[in-house]
Amino acid sequence: MYHSSTQWRHWTFRGEEELARCRAEANRKFRGKAVASGKVQQTDPVLLEPHEELAICKYYEKRLLDFCAVFKPAMPRSVVGTACMYFKRFYLNNSVMEYHPRIIMLTCAFLACKVDEFNVSSAQFVGNLRESPLGQEKALEQILEYELLLIQQLNFHLIVHNPYRPFEGFLIDLKTRYPILENPEVLRKTADDFLNRVALTDAYLLFTPSQIALTAILSSGSRAGINMESYLSESLMLKENRTSLAKLLDGMKCMKNLIKKYELPRPEEVAALKQKLEKCHSSELSLNTNPKKRKGYEDDEYVAKKSKMDEEEWTDDDLVDSV
Repeated sequence: MYHSSTQWRHWTFRGEEELARCRAEANRKFRGKAVASGKVQQTDPVLLEPHEELAICKYYEKRLLDFCAVFKPAMPRSVVGTACMYFKRFYLNNSVMEYHPRIIMLTCAFLACKVDEFNVSSAQFVGNLRESPLGQEKALEQILEYELLLIQQLNFHLIVHNPYRPFEGFLIDLKTRYPILENPEVLRKTADDFLNRVALTDAYLLFTPSQIALTAILSSGSRAGINMESYLSESLMLKENRTSLAKLLDGMKCMKNLIKKYELPRPEEVAALKQKLEKCHSSELSLNTNPKKRKGYEDDEYVAKKSKMDEEEWTDDDLVDSV
């Protein structure tokens, strides 16, 4: 099923270099539109560089995970994984200077709840924001305005294959076909930690869910001092298929390296980048080439309520913290 999916055909990439090219192209396209508007020059310091956009995305993706972690009612892991994948995919082809990640991250979570059939009402969803009722109403209006844009930018490819189901499948397989390991459940906690950490990296855009799940299992076994080579060679029948085994091991090594080198941007770096980002989205510069989308409205009815809404402008601080 996975190998016939849109995820495999359209959203699994050959390497980190290809992802970097996509992000650089998104940055270049927006710069071109911004310069064409006459508001800025190509070298204007207010414009973010690709590596700065990536740092902003890392920050907001972590905020997205924090938001999901304390969501009430508790959000299933598959929904969280789907929301994160939407966020990663969106900013492969779009710039944070055009679409603010604060509203995009919430829209990703909102859409993921629908697609994964996690039944929460819109009022319940925005009720998880630390906001007044009027502020929650504004946030919901923006989410609903951006929802179709998000779906379009995802090319209507909304089904996401997460590693959590294959992870459970591997645990069942270990229990039934690998008696050498008496209690496979001892691997769960450390494997879960691996899955949480790898979700922050680009691994979901580079590897299959089963590869990620198996790497989590084997990494957990390694940390517990359990040698599981025989599971790969005998139970998964990779002993005679050295090419597949070598490819699998290379992928595992790459995933571990992704985790090892992943770093969240420092608070002072985030503060400086957010200042630049807010300038890009300020009404004075209006660098967003679609000002209605920037403000989150599209019809006169919203404009009529605009002055009233402005008193309830919501920011990052209105997101529920995870502490």
